[in-house]
Amino acid sequence: MLELLNIKIEVERLSNILTKAEGCLDLTELSARIEELNQLISQAAFWHNSATFYQILEEIEFLNATKKQYQRSHFILEDIKAALELLELSADEELLLEAQTNLTQLQQELETVEIEQLLSSPCDQKGAFLTITAGVGGADAQYWAYMLLRMYSKWGESNSYKILLVEESCGDLAGIKSASLEIIGRYAYGYLKSETGTHQLEQISPFDAANSLRTSLASVEVIPILDESIDFEIPEKDLEITFYRHRGNVNRTETWVKMVHIPTGISVSCNQERSQLQNKEKALAILKSKLFALALAQGVQIDKNQRRQIKALSNKLIREYILHPYTKVKDLRTNVETLVATEVLDGKIDLFIKAYLQQLYLTTSEDKKVLDNFK
Repeated sequence: MLELLNIKIEVERLSNILTKAEGCLDLTELSARIEELNQLISQAAFWHNSATFYQILEEIEFLNATKKQYQRSHFILEDIKAALELLELSADEELLLEAQTNLTQLQQELETVEIEQLLSSPCDQKGAFLTITAGVGGADAQYWAYMLLRMYSKWGESNSYKILLVEESCGDLAGIKSASLEIIGRYAYGYLKSETGTHQLEQISPFDAANSLRTSLASVEVIPILDESIDFEIPEKDLEITFYRHRGNVNRTETWVKMVHIPTGISVSCNQERSQLQNKEKALAILKSKLFALALAQGVQIDKNQRRQIKALSNKLIREYILHPYTKVKDLRTNVETLVATEVLDGKIDLFIKAYLQQLYLTTSEDKKVLDNFK
């Protein structure tokens, strides 16, 4: 009976999550939007505008997937409730096992829904540019930066995001000095904004014959990818652009581009596109996104003479990864920790993301209450 009671309590919790999510989403409006977009793409003229049809097709795919997810969750939920009613009348081990299996599946599906309820900021649904920069410490720090690059790539792949390497600067002996990823897909920025800051690793140095314990640092910066609805121009006089041809491989035609925003000193690089023009365009897109994100976070108007007020994102130490003499990963903002460091480094960082978003949501809610009371 205790087991049935626990299942009932969890079913009630999941039912509330689903109801709340549907209230925010409005499935009627969602269905109407799908119908509207389907009518739009049925028109011959739609396919002539290459600038927008990919974006609309992506929206249709997302809305259809969302609708199917809620329908599937409802079906599983009703199936569990029906099983519980039967189990109250008569014990049935096979039916109980089926109910528990369905409950586990529903928990996994609504985990994502629960997190997405916390993503309400204007840029949360956008894709993300993620940049990793090795701290001081030579090969150890550069290898740590590479480990983080691998961790975020694994996370993106496991969540079905499209991952593109925008820029990579190789380390002197191993690893990377810096690298930038373009992570394409809904909510990429909303999830990964939790990762901005400095990440610290403690491990036995693989580059030291004495097997000494080393502390390495690497910074992570995450910004949303701007779309066509949010755009602004950067005057040419504010840009310093440097081009470098790749040396040592005559078969490689890529051109490395570095772009500096002179008023703020903020710089970006791109070396993975096939042409100089493509690298320049990508670098400009990243720079615009970075300036917009920083200005938005700091309340600075970038279209006025206030550009010098824009500062870099925080480099505050946010997370510690310990691989020796024991294994542990601890987030210093939320105090969430785990002993399975190898799994975290394989991309399983959702526990840290969820805890950060919950803390951010609670903090924002408390601030709003204070403002409301003040009014």
